[in-house]
Amino acid sequence: MTSEGYSVGAVAKIAKVTVRTLHHYDEIGLLSPAGRTRSGYRRYADADLDRLQQILFYRELGFPLEEIAAILDDESVSPTEHLRRQHRLLTDRISHLQELATAVEHAMEARRMGIQLTPEEKFEIFGEGYQEEWEQEVEERWGHTEAWAESQRRTGGYSKADWQRIQAEMTGINNRLAEAITAGEPADGTVATDLAEEHRQHICRNFYDCTYTIHRGLAGLYVSDPRWTDAYEKTAPGLAQWLHDAILANADRREEKRDGK
Repeated sequence: MTSEGYSVGAVAKIAKVTVRTLHHYDEIGLLSPAGRTRSGYRRYADADLDRLQQILFYRELGFPLEEIAAILDDESVSPTEHLRRQHRLLTDRISHLQELATAVEHAMEARRMGIQLTPEEKFEIFGEGYQEEWEQEVEERWGHTEAWAESQRRTGGYSKADWQRIQAEMTGINNRLAEAITAGEPADGTVATDLAEEHRQHICRNFYDCTYTIHRGLAGLYVSDPRWTDAYEKTAPGLAQWLHDAILANADRREEKRDGK
């Protein structure tokens, strides 16, 4: 920072906001610069940038500007407490996004599929465990998400033969998972993590981009949702927890390799 502080243009560039936004924040008293030049130009101090960072954080989480002003101007709240609150809000947001991702996966892989199939064909392809009410349940809860939209776009053109192929692929993966756990393969071993990666790639190919973060969320679903747990336990005793551990080990290993660790 220069002795005169940061110009409005410099702050806009640093914070990746528009000059108009900074002018608006000044006009409503949300972020007024520490000083001005003799010519009347705004000059921001380091403390102003710290406040802007706080504003943008709460704005990203959907807080209205009036509420942000009240939060930041509350002198009874220390900087440390602000950080605790932000951590809590971020944790809640991450949890919510994982719920969105896992719900869509639950809908897709747990036999929500079959947009172009008749009820009879759904039972023919997916078996007696298929329940049509899952479709309505998931659409009501997650139909507004991008993950849902992507899965709808991709599966909307699938034929009966496509669904039969997808189901056969998933059955093959599940059979190999059962064979691996029965053979005593460790969940963090090469065989298990390769199968976990195959499981992830199956989702990517057929439904949506299943990142390692999303895959970890799915792993949690397999051991927390009784419907998923029961399905995997019927395939092989202990498989739900084993697959959960294999997915986490695979994600950690491949992310470390990607990051060059």
